[in-house]
Amino acid sequence: MILLNISNVSLPIEDPVLKFLLVLIIILAAPLLLNKIKVPHLLGLIIAGAVIGPNGFNILARDSSIVVTGTTGLLYIMFLAGLEIDMGDFKKNKWKSLTFGIYTFTVPFVLGYLGGVYILNFSVLTSILFASLFSSHTLIAYPLVSKLGISKNSAVNITVGGTMITDILALLVLAIIVGMSQGDVKTEFWIKLSVSFIAFALVVLLIFPIIGRWFFKKVDDKISQYIFVLVMIYLAALLAEFAGVEAIIGAFFAGLALNRLIPHTSSLMNRVEFVGNAIFIPFFLISVGMLIDFKVFFKSWETLEVAAIMLIASIGGKYISAVMTQKTFRLSKEEGRLIFGLSSASAAATLASVMVGYNIILSESETGEPVRLLNEHVLNGSILLILISCTISSFISMSNAQKIAEQDNEETVSGNSHEQENILLALNYEATVERMVNLGILIKAHTNLENLFALNVINEDKNESSVKNAEKLLHYATDIAASADVKIQSLKRYDNDVINGINNVIKEQNITDLIIGLEDDKGFSPSFVYNLYNGYLQNDDVNVMVYHAAQPLSTIKRYAVMIPENAHREAGFFHALLRVWNIARNSGAIITFYAPEEIIAILQRIIKKANIEAEFIILNRWKDGEKTAAELKENEALIIFMAKRGMKSYIPQMRLIPELLNKYLIDKNYLLIFPFSEFDNNNTEKRSVGNHIDFIEIGKIITKIFK
Repeated sequence: MILLNISNVSLPIEDPVLKFLLVLIIILAAPLLLNKIKVPHLLGLIIAGAVIGPNGFNILARDSSIVVTGTTGLLYIMFLAGLEIDMGDFKKNKWKSLTFGIYTFTVPFVLGYLGGVYILNFSVLTSILFASLFSSHTLIAYPLVSKLGISKNSAVNITVGGTMITDILALLVLAIIVGMSQGDVKTEFWIKLSVSFIAFALVVLLIFPIIGRWFFKKVDDKISQYIFVLVMIYLAALLAEFAGVEAIIGAFFAGLALNRLIPHTSSLMNRVEFVGNAIFIPFFLISVGMLIDFKVFFKSWETLEVAAIMLIASIGGKYISAVMTQKTFRLSKEEGRLIFGLSSASAAATLASVMVGYNIILSESETGEPVRLLNEHVLNGSILLILISCTISSFISMSNAQKIAEQDNEETVSGNSHEQENILLALNYEATVERMVNLGILIKAHTNLENLFALNVINEDKNESSVKNAEKLLHYATDIAASADVKIQSLKRYDNDVINGINNVIKEQNITDLIIGLEDDKGFSPSFVYNLYNGYLQNDDVNVMVYHAAQPLSTIKRYAVMIPENAHREAGFFHALLRVWNIARNSGAIITFYAPEEIIAILQRIIKKANIEAEFIILNRWKDGEKTAAELKENEALIIFMAKRGMKSYIPQMRLIPELLNKYLIDKNYLLIFPFSEFDNNNTEKRSVGNHIDFIEIGKIITKIFK
């Protein structure tokens, strides 16, 4: 009976279960098969779409289900590009991005216009729209680059920023040419387009973050948070269309708007990337492949001529633009080629512009045939352009991204011994577990996927409820970390004293960082202060952090970091400073350093090598810093570098800090960092400055300064 039903299946397949199964098999098989022969699986998905599509064996129709899911994938690519961009680097490289955007818009545009007017004999309007097809590009290879862990590379940052600029310009040209072809370009048209675009940008970039911060504060449910992200993507895309530009610009702006609200190491980011890369983006690539019709290139020489002009203008123009960018900013050859690889793919905006131009009928010929703004030869040529440009983009991007990743790894190995860091979370209260785990994930090195420990100490006079509570806390911590692809090693320890239990684990597991959580509404109690100074801080070779979380980490806009005089002379200062750097890099929050002039100078030297969004305020008196801390605004948090009595940076007023925090910041997030005061004599190499560097540039400059 089953065989009979299968034999009666007609093409294209209509059964939704069979359709979805076939697409999933393609998504599963493409990476497994093509990775073995070192062919980017993105290319395999496009070719698979061409084979099974209406212009191939007609196994599947490019119907509404494919288009809707594929459109989501396209929006997802642009959203991820905006979401993963490092805002500190983006601001640092904004002029470079602007320069590249102008290069990559102008050069292909000029080549395309000259080809359209002088070789293909198009009209001026048609030639301008034809030229704009090559100015835009789609970051189709971005998932490949992101997967290799170099999305923060300056070349990637410049390309992503330039993509926003050139796509906006290309799509504005489309809107203007469409208006001119319909006789609509008057003063009113320009005012409407300008006002609507500015209004759209302001709503997405200013109001979306406010809505997002409110939502993430109020809603803890992980599924609801992910659906909220999808809603924001589509809402921004819809607002962009209302403003007269393409939906992909809205998706990119949505990524920028939510950039600081979804930490790069968080479980929500992991979900966003996972679903996009597993389902939506592959669907988009398959849907693009379904547009390809190889037969048209054997039917008309004119189509091949148009396609050749398009390829030269697009690929040649992007190559020249990438070389100009490389020479202008003295980038390495690999970075220049990576810029070319990422920017050479034409798919989204190109396809949108071609379809709009093709559907605009200017007049009719004598035989009654429609005279279109862009004829069918351009439409067919664009399909070939999409196939070849995506092929080139995939190979060039993967090859050079791998070289850059290998270079980074070689520098890491040669520059630092990169011994494992071991972070211990001392869990006691269920309400603090999630936020402590999130902090641990935020401050750790990106290569540290296993050396995160969660500990609960059970009194030796144990009862069944204590054991169950410990298992519950540890299981909860493990689940939270697993959702971010981080493994936590859970430890249950029986001891007659909690501090002894923690201290013993520190010795047994070679712990480098200890995180202790405070209850949200209680803060410091007298007993905790006593245990802190007379217990936890007796470990001289461990970085101790006391964390109070009144709101989710992702909703913090700015951290005020107070550093006392002589702090840089402590053995563990740069190790502790790296934790602050990781918070800034992984959360995107702005860091305001309050420190003496000598330390500010050191921080400014470091930031030139490993950029974060930071502000520097010279702190001459510790009391001035206390006043600043007491006046923190909503969605701001405090980090204080502390010291034990007898250390070079110790200030008597530090004893009063717990009391002041209870008084002024019980409703705010704060983190007290007690840098270790001695190196571990048993393992000096392990604790040497720079061994736990997550970003190699920081490691080099910090090691040089410390020496």
